[in-house]
Amino acid sequence: MVYRLFLLFDSFLMMLPHSWRKKIFTSLATLAHILAFSRNRIIQANVAFTFKDELNPPQKKEIEGYCYRNLALNFLQTMENRRNNADDLRAQVTFENREVVDALLSENRGIIFVSAHFGNWELGGAALSSLITPVSSIYKEFSTSAFDPYLLQARTNHQMKLAEKNGALKHIAKALKGGRSILLMIDQASNARAGVKVNFFGHETYQTSTPAQLAYKFNAPIVGVYIVSTDEQHYTITFETPIDIKSNDEIAIVEATQAQANDVEKVIRSHPKLWFWCHKRWKGEFKEIYH
Repeated sequence: MVYRLFLLFDSFLMMLPHSWRKKIFTSLATLAHILAFSRNRIIQANVAFTFKDELNPPQKKEIEGYCYRNLALNFLQTMENRRNNADDLRAQVTFENREVVDALLSENRGIIFVSAHFGNWELGGAALSSLITPVSSIYKEFSTSAFDPYLLQARTNHQMKLAEKNGALKHIAKALKGGRSILLMIDQASNARAGVKVNFFGHETYQTSTPAQLAYKFNAPIVGVYIVSTDEQHYTITFETPIDIKSNDEIAIVEATQAQANDVEKVIRSHPKLWFWCHKRWKGEFKEIYH
């Protein structure tokens, strides 16, 4: 019943001009910012932990508010991705360093694209898969499973193949073995079982080592891909320098994972408000900062 009502709401929204839809979502984001006291504390803890005194109070407050706005814009993008096409995406995005990826694809190599919950990541993933090369990726089921087909349609509409997080590794490995590229998000909290220790914003923390392990096993380069906009209309998708791994010893895996962490930190420092600050990134190693 709830899902059917949501679909009616979706149909109504899609009849409105984009500017109206955006206004509705950003207004809801402003309201959420006002009411979400506990989530605001998480954002504040993360920003203080990473930037310390590098940012002044107004800058920190801007990051806090924009976190909700950016999440709302990504949700709106998901809705629009169910209906838009490659030409719509092409009108919104510009690629930087595309020649790096084109050269790798010309060698018929699958690429391990890595990214973060940064900027309009829903637009970035759709544009990558639709305009550069189809990718396989991972998704996490909603607590209400009725909404899963909605998310799947928004992404598969742009040639993306998806596997649910539990048991997804075999699907990702199969894609690479077949020469298909994959897209992994690497900015979430990890642990000793799934990651290795890296330095991230001056703190020793765990980060997933899955991209590095897969890169060695399938001889696939790792390429960071991040999307930025200064006006929420025109977006630049930048490809980072490829990372090749020639060994699966611990040092090589840690070095490759650290290089990925460095890229994530670089883009966050360049555009601090675009990251998804409202998750507990350091909950494993520094849980005390969230108390």
